[in-house]
Amino acid sequence: MTDSAEKLSSQATQRAARAFTRRTLLKGAAAAGALSAAGPFIVRNARAASGEVKLFAWSGYISPEMIADFEKKTGIKAVLTEYGTNDELLNQLRASGGAGFDVIMPTVDRVPNYVEYELVQPLDESKVNFDGCIDSAVKGSAGMGGVIGGKRYLAPSDWGTEAIAFDNTVAKLQYGQASYGDLWKPEYKGQVTVRGHSSLIGIALWLESQGKLPHPVRQQFTEEAKARANFDAIIKVATENKPSVGQFWSNENEAQGAFRTNGCVIGQTWDSSAATLRKENLPIRFIAPKEGALAWMEGFCITKGAQNLAQAYEWINWYYTPQAGALYSNHTSINTTSKGAEQYLSDFNKQFFADAYPADALDKLWWWPIQEAWYVSIRNEYQDRFLAA
Repeated sequence: MTDSAEKLSSQATQRAARAFTRRTLLKGAAAAGALSAAGPFIVRNARAASGEVKLFAWSGYISPEMIADFEKKTGIKAVLTEYGTNDELLNQLRASGGAGFDVIMPTVDRVPNYVEYELVQPLDESKVNFDGCIDSAVKGSAGMGGVIGGKRYLAPSDWGTEAIAFDNTVAKLQYGQASYGDLWKPEYKGQVTVRGHSSLIGIALWLESQGKLPHPVRQQFTEEAKARANFDAIIKVATENKPSVGQFWSNENEAQGAFRTNGCVIGQTWDSSAATLRKENLPIRFIAPKEGALAWMEGFCITKGAQNLAQAYEWINWYYTPQAGALYSNHTSINTTSKGAEQYLSDFNKQFFADAYPADALDKLWWWPIQEAWYVSIRNEYQDRFLAA
């Protein structure tokens, strides 16, 4: 692709992305019922703030540059602790009863778990500058788990996907033909990396596209009997193909290491994992499969035991500025929900986005449904069977 063609492709994809955030996320909101607008937000002098805010965030998400910018603009010290998985976050908070941190970053589909265990508190929407967040992200997140019992618990921060990462000197994948089923081709035996539970959903979508799944994938998130019927079919295929797996991953570092040092050439990973490897000039590419990339949204919740409440809201509102959102996306290559951030994105991130989601890929995103505690328990049961097979 020529430089001019790459530039036009990036511009077209960025326009499509903006249209997507307005169009697709609003469908989620419509399904869940309209979300009332937040109250008026009063901007005050952030420099008058003081104290600290304790952040518990995904590993690698919050950069030193972000911390420095926040502290400079608010006068608040940010204390960062990191975790690698949703389950690690949930278990830590359950152990402390929701204390020890002010702000956490769960995926929206897991927020009901935190509400069920009384680990987070409803947001005071009058204190959040939702005008700085993409409107459709605010509205769409309501039906995805961000609003429960009429109360909002999550301020959306970003969205991204899990799809196919591959070494393009070995695997020649093209959009429209690439499939989750490609992971299990015999030529990649022993060179595949996947995450336990989400790879089972990739297999489920592949089987569903072939008419080989007992129930539609989304129905298994709503009924235990259908979940078990589907997982019985999924686990059969997964265990038959386990010799293909060179390494399982559960966090960002493990997913990157599978390609960087452990000989994997293809896998089902997060977009950010592939982007980091590409930044290192490794021949790793990332593409949405024809069944649809697994899409997720994350956001900020305030814990039940937050000791620095005013500072927690300052963190959220600082993030909802174009510059802060761009700092986040340029660091992680994950898509921010901050309005206006696209004008500050790096050329690398624009091109990565264009390559990952060509043509109608954004329209085919497969958004994770709400995962209730009963479903997570069943999911983990079958994941453990896959890992132990």
